[in-house]
Amino acid sequence: MSETDTGPQAGAPRRLGPCPDPGALPAAGLHFDAVLHPHRSLGPTGFLVLMGVLAALSFTAGIAFLSMGAWPVFGFFGLDVALVYAAFRLNYRTGRAFQTVQLSQTELLVRDVDPRGRVRSWRFEPTWLRVELEEPAGPRSTLALRSHGGTLVIGAFLTPEEKEDFVRALRDALRQRRDALPGSC
Repeated sequence: MSETDTGPQAGAPRRLGPCPDPGALPAAGLHFDAVLHPHRSLGPTGFLVLMGVLAALSFTAGIAFLSMGAWPVFGFFGLDVALVYAAFRLNYRTGRAFQTVQLSQTELLVRDVDPRGRVRSWRFEPTWLRVELEEPAGPRSTLALRSHGGTLVIGAFLTPEEKEDFVRALRDALRQRRDALPGSC
């Protein structure tokens, strides 16, 4: 795993950290190529329907209060709709983040792209790489890549089933890569 110095002195403690973004590996020669996205259970159409129904109910309730003379309540119903809309937009914005995992013959490249498009990358030597998933797999179990004393947690937003599928697929790809090395039995 790529490392960066934390202190100016030789022999100072080292920490694992991202390396400058190298860009994606070329598709040719990849043993494994995955893009991990956060799950969003409500699609764009469902969002529009939900907001339409919520706006209609709030408007109807607001009109009822307005007709009874409680005109300030009408504004609060509009405020509720605006806050729900803002919360969903923020949630969808964070959903633009993703991670890529690419395995070539010489390295495993992990790229983490945040919602603003900033990229952090880590490189691993695949020969020594371990892929670990806390058992039993649950919503809070971690999926980690370990190599040379360093650990990188990935896919925190995946469901337990997706984590198990990812671990199985990456381990298979690492095994196939190892078996394809010259001189392997």
